[in-house]
Amino acid sequence: MNLIGYLRGIRALCEVDAHGSYSAAADALGLTQSAVSQHLAALERETGLPLVERGTRPAALTEAGYALVRHGRAVLGRLDAAALELAEIAGRRAARLRFGSFPTALTTFVPAAIARLRTEHPTVALSVVDDHMQGLLPRLVDGELDLAVIFDHATLPETAADGLRRIHLFDDRYQVLLPAGHRLARRRRTLGIADLAEEVWIGGRAESVWFQIVRHACRGAGFEPRTSLASDDYRAVQAFVAAGLGVAVVPGLAARHAPPGVAVFGLGAGAPVRRICVAHVEDGFQPQAARAMTGILQNLTGRPASRVSAAPAAPPRT
Repeated sequence: MNLIGYLRGIRALCEVDAHGSYSAAADALGLTQSAVSQHLAALERETGLPLVERGTRPAALTEAGYALVRHGRAVLGRLDAAALELAEIAGRRAARLRFGSFPTALTTFVPAAIARLRTEHPTVALSVVDDHMQGLLPRLVDGELDLAVIFDHATLPETAADGLRRIHLFDDRYQVLLPAGHRLARRRRTLGIADLAEEVWIGGRAESVWFQIVRHACRGAGFEPRTSLASDDYRAVQAFVAAGLGVAVVPGLAARHAPPGVAVFGLGAGAPVRRICVAHVEDGFQPQAARAMTGILQNLTGRPASRVSAAPAAPPRT
């Protein structure tokens, strides 16, 4: 089996995994169902292992199939990026940017960056993915995104994905949300996280990345937060606080649009802080549009742009 055939088989396997059937994979690839079956059969002969469970609906992969898809997506992403780079060099394709961000960045500083990119580089074909960290990091590593605004923290080992270059933009310090009539809201001073030890909390779900950071800070102050309600929607968290159902500690970006009935206080001692970064694959092709967007983000957030990151996107040849 030659390399081209091997790659065709991997691409077919990835599409079966993504769509759950041979027919849907064939539609996505522009092939017949018979061709997809042939590619997969050849790949199974080459590996000597079954890759797809027989007789399951939707189609399910074997352990070997999932392993090959995990590595295959990264390989295909790099090859697609290489084809894009060659096309941009040859002037056959306009600049493209596949950009991702987590929600609170999208509702605060990212729109201004997108607007500036469109003003300064109007020919760039821009697509934006709104996702949480658990989705953004694999998309970056697999080559589905060229660039993403992410955050990291020492307590989140899952955010330390290998092979990513992170460019620090700013530190996002968590803040306290109190019901407007709360006794602590009358102190008119910066609070310490230990001041909230006896309070009832509005938290996040067990797997919430943002609340893992909060819980770590609370434990560092010697207590476990007593949560009465949990949500990963910051609007719901703020609504619960406004209704007097508890207090919350949320990222500063999430506290910028607090509704009536919520008092926002800075946190002093023990305040958790997450690092906001823009990231791309360390050794992958970074389109000129991605370098331009990195420079724009650094400029808007007050970070000095690096010589590489600040390079503007050159207009495509027509």
